[in-house]
Amino acid sequence: MKILVVDDHAVVRHGVKQILIEHFQCSVIGEAQNAEEMIEQVQKKHWSIVILDVGMPGKGGLDALKELKQLHPKLPVLVLSAYPEDQLALRTLKAGASGYLSKDSAPNELVHAIRKIIAGGKYVSAAVAELLALNLESDLEKPLHEQLSDREYQVLCMIAVGKSLKEIADDLCVSISTVNTYRARILEKMQLKNNTELTHYAIENRLVNRLVT
Repeated sequence: MKILVVDDHAVVRHGVKQILIEHFQCSVIGEAQNAEEMIEQVQKKHWSIVILDVGMPGKGGLDALKELKQLHPKLPVLVLSAYPEDQLALRTLKAGASGYLSKDSAPNELVHAIRKIIAGGKYVSAAVAELLALNLESDLEKPLHEQLSDREYQVLCMIAVGKSLKEIADDLCVSISTVNTYRARILEKMQLKNNTELTHYAIENRLVNRLVT
């Protein structure tokens, strides 16, 4: 097994490595102190798992995680962070992490998380599992249009009041193809088929009376 530890603090890297050496004998353990070194390392060698700190200076850990998952979608990543779980856990999991663990966790929990992820599973603590459940519950309660970005919501309202794609493009100073992209995202997120259903939804939910400029 090959494990890459990514953290800007040498003391943290050393501590994590000692835990790994004790519990994963005969494993290859590499180090990187920033996102650039991490990307360089994963390009040169095949790793079984990356243990990533998301609080590094320079390129943020979330951006580094997204870049890593774009380059190697199947490479599992365990985020090991000093940030409270309610601040970053959900974002890192949505960005493609296979697990999230606080640096306050006991060494045996780190070992358990790595073993579970290497076996193909996901790892979250009880606290993160509760956050996921609450997040799912709140998502189910939200109206569909609340999932839209600000610009997507603006385009939704413009379509609903009868503006053409060209008129919307002119108003927003973008191309018609860009407006088409927004429209496609809106229909997908809201599980609608066409402009008629979209307009009907907007009228039912009283969205078209809102300011769309």
